[in-house]
Amino acid sequence: MRLSDFKALTFDCYGTLIDWESGMVAGLKPLTDRADRALGRDDILEAHAYHESTAQRTTPAKPYPELLAVVYKRLAEEWGVPARWEDCLAYGASVKDWPAFEDSAASLRYLRQHYRLIVLSNVDNASFAHSNRKLEVGFDAVYTAADIGSYKPAPRNFEYMLEQLARHGLGKADILHTAESLFHDHGPANDFGLANCWIHRRHDREGTGATVAMADPPRTDFRFTSLAAMVAAHKAELAAA
Repeated sequence: MRLSDFKALTFDCYGTLIDWESGMVAGLKPLTDRADRALGRDDILEAHAYHESTAQRTTPAKPYPELLAVVYKRLAEEWGVPARWEDCLAYGASVKDWPAFEDSAASLRYLRQHYRLIVLSNVDNASFAHSNRKLEVGFDAVYTAADIGSYKPAPRNFEYMLEQLARHGLGKADILHTAESLFHDHGPANDFGLANCWIHRRHDREGTGATVAMADPPRTDFRFTSLAAMVAAHKAELAAA
């Protein structure tokens, strides 16, 4: 199997192209600065992962900014910090401030020359529009949780994407699902028989950060520690052909 065997890359966005962990930590400072306990970065992210995944499972149709507001409320309660609902809503709107990884825009410009680029993301369309400006590339299709009414890793999200891509002439064999999260993306990719590429942004850190840990990690067909490394491997393939 080679990177150049595929016609389309289906991307997770947050954690893969957008540095959501840095965005979360920055957005939660009004809470963490007032907590009566020491909270390390991973403590913050793992608590966020729990409350976010719980909210996504129990209220799958809730728009992402509203869902993040609830996550903020639950974290405030867990850490014993008073929070106004206005503060919760402000955190829900903070996705627009989350930064892109340094290599995302340039890597996407290169990949755009060789693949159709698709996004399958656990956000709403308005939040993604802000992030897309940072990524500086036009995607061939964008499928959000708001479009589908559920959040990954729900099978419904992948079913929707595959049904839509089939209308564009793309079958499973044409697609390489490219993502950071084993929980949200690579597990379902395995279930649906999709080839997958792990952009392991957290390779130099312990734990799983803002994603839920898995007892049995899924199979990954490719693994790179950055999107730039994936680009370099693709270039090497073409040079050797």
